[in-house]
Amino acid sequence: MKKILLPFLVIVSILVMAIYSPKFSENLKGKVKFPQEFVQGEVTKVIEEELMKDPVMKGKFRGGQTLEVKILEGKYKGETFKVYNSLSALHNVYANVGLKAIFTVKEDKAKPTVWLYNLKRDRAIHLLGAIFIGAVLVLGKLKGVKSLLALAFTGSVIIYILLPLLFKGVDPISTSILLSSLIIIVSFLLIGGYDRKTYSAIIGTISGITMAGLISYGFGKVMNLSGLNLSEGQQLLYITRDFKLQIEGLLFVSILIASLGAVMDVAMSISSSVNEIHQHKPTLSSKELFDSAMVIGRDIVGTMINTLILAFAGGSLPLMMMIWGYGMVYQQFINIPAIAIEIVNALAGSIGIIATVPITAVVSIILIKRKGEEN
Repeated sequence: MKKILLPFLVIVSILVMAIYSPKFSENLKGKVKFPQEFVQGEVTKVIEEELMKDPVMKGKFRGGQTLEVKILEGKYKGETFKVYNSLSALHNVYANVGLKAIFTVKEDKAKPTVWLYNLKRDRAIHLLGAIFIGAVLVLGKLKGVKSLLALAFTGSVIIYILLPLLFKGVDPISTSILLSSLIIIVSFLLIGGYDRKTYSAIIGTISGITMAGLISYGFGKVMNLSGLNLSEGQQLLYITRDFKLQIEGLLFVSILIASLGAVMDVAMSISSSVNEIHQHKPTLSSKELFDSAMVIGRDIVGTMINTLILAFAGGSLPLMMMIWGYGMVYQQFINIPAIAIEIVNALAGSIGIIATVPITAVVSIILIKRKGEEN
């Protein structure tokens, strides 16, 4: 009964969040300052163009095009507009006849103004998503279904609960810990089931990510870092006036979410290992079990820390290339806020992973021995 009840409750909770969260959070959103419609359109004619080859990007152009565009959806469906398309270093979408792209339509008192916003990429994203889901289902079968359900629940909690609450002005630290704990509990129970292995992994993960978040927050305070130093963090300044958003705590939230998956993986690996060792050799003492768990944990931590730091490094690749390209000295680049925040996040997440190993091992052993005493 438990195996059916939890997935059912998770599906219901996802639907409830998706239906009711937009209604409750509608008043939290600021008014749209620049009302415009994003619609699909097709280039029917290139009236004229004045282009030159981009001196930096191979195969790109700079200059301008005058296009004839037919709008394919929305209020102006079927209507044709003359559109000027500017190609620069930042906005570089070359248009040819037959191109279907996303256009913005901004209404004014006279006539709607249309711009070529961006290429249409959603179909490719949907295809890639379908391939991902198919691969998970083929390889994981029932476990794969539960994993996808856990992933959907995680995304729903972040999008439908965490984001609206942050914009409402709630405390980011306590809110993110509470919601992360909910995600951890539901995900582990869905995938691992109701047993001591799952319970110890839950406790280990919550402890690990909380420690990682607190370290990140503490050192962020010492180094005078905040959510403003996050990627796109400064853009939030433009909308903070309309909300009660506490930008200072966003650094904590970001490290909590970023390290969650890695810490969950480590906790379950240690918990499973301890329980497997106990099943094969139940005569081992608590100390022997702990020592065995730490041997396994060292190998896991080595690869997981690499994974986490490389993930942060990959996201900072353009920044690292800029440092190398400009020949910045150590004293210059190490004190850049963006660099400091990436280092803090990577190291704090790694410390959280390291802490997860002994905590999960100890909790697993306590639950094993307690069950042995009860028997």
